[in-house]
Amino acid sequence: MIDVARPGDSTSIEHIPVLLAEVLEALIPREGGVYVDGTFGGGGYTTAILDAAACTVWGIDRDPQALARGDALVERFADRLHLVAGRFGDMAELLNSRGVAGVDGVALDLGVSSMQIEDRTRGFSFLRDGPLDMRMENSGRSAADIINAMPEKELSDIIFTYGEERHARRVARAIVAARSERPISRTLRLADIIRAAVRRAHDGIDPATRTFQALRIYVNDELGELQRGLLAAERLLKPGGRLAVVSFHSLEDRIVKTFLRARSQIADKPSRHSPANADQAALPRATFLALARRPIVPSAGEVARNPRARSARLRTAERTSASAFTSIAGGRA
Repeated sequence: MIDVARPGDSTSIEHIPVLLAEVLEALIPREGGVYVDGTFGGGGYTTAILDAAACTVWGIDRDPQALARGDALVERFADRLHLVAGRFGDMAELLNSRGVAGVDGVALDLGVSSMQIEDRTRGFSFLRDGPLDMRMENSGRSAADIINAMPEKELSDIIFTYGEERHARRVARAIVAARSERPISRTLRLADIIRAAVRRAHDGIDPATRTFQALRIYVNDELGELQRGLLAAERLLKPGGRLAVVSFHSLEDRIVKTFLRARSQIADKPSRHSPANADQAALPRATFLALARRPIVPSAGEVARNPRARSARLRTAERTSASAFTSIAGGRA
């Protein structure tokens, strides 16, 4: 999820949806269709879908501030846009409870938006001072709660697993030492602690980047939410419905890739102990057909216009008529 802020103005954000044309090409919005924008954010994908066809969009977001910003779009599109507070991992239940049993497309734009990053009160950024929060829903444990209470070993594991930080032990040790003096409650203090423990890499990436990413993902359970979201989309999409997922780092993309590969290659072979004339039609079938073998990436032109798009990866698939599974690992509903 990427947006661009005008310099010096954290309240004025120009929303630039990443890979917008490619997402629309995958979804193929049609008249009378029903679509889900599971990460409403600034409403970029939602607006484009509604402009493309006389269809309906259900916009879901866990961030109450994002939904509040969508009021103008609701007024503009009248009864074609419905905003729902909640997590996209619960999209099937959220829509079923509102009388929607199936949809024609689901778009997911993962990660944190610049509208969240630029708001220093949210605590997502290591470049501006603010409370060490990072909660997308403004509820539950904050990043400060984790930093100040988590045992060193567990903290190191979080930083290594979700931030892919090879100096995770060193960072965790520095955090524990610093918090023994006084609690860590501000973003810049945490960033300075990390920078003192880890030298800036040759690639120029700020040493605080990976630790802040790890904390944000952990606080919001983003990877678990993604897995639940993929399962929910599998249950909610009609046969022929399209799924489009834009991710921004390897952990997210790996989950989407693994899920779609498994779901599109399901062709269980009969057991060698089964009769040779076993009914092949009864065997499990693929629930998705991948629309492209490789992830779609931004063009050089898009990256030039919006440098933050450079790490974006889009994976797309079409739902088959096979019944959905009940878990990531498998098992029919």
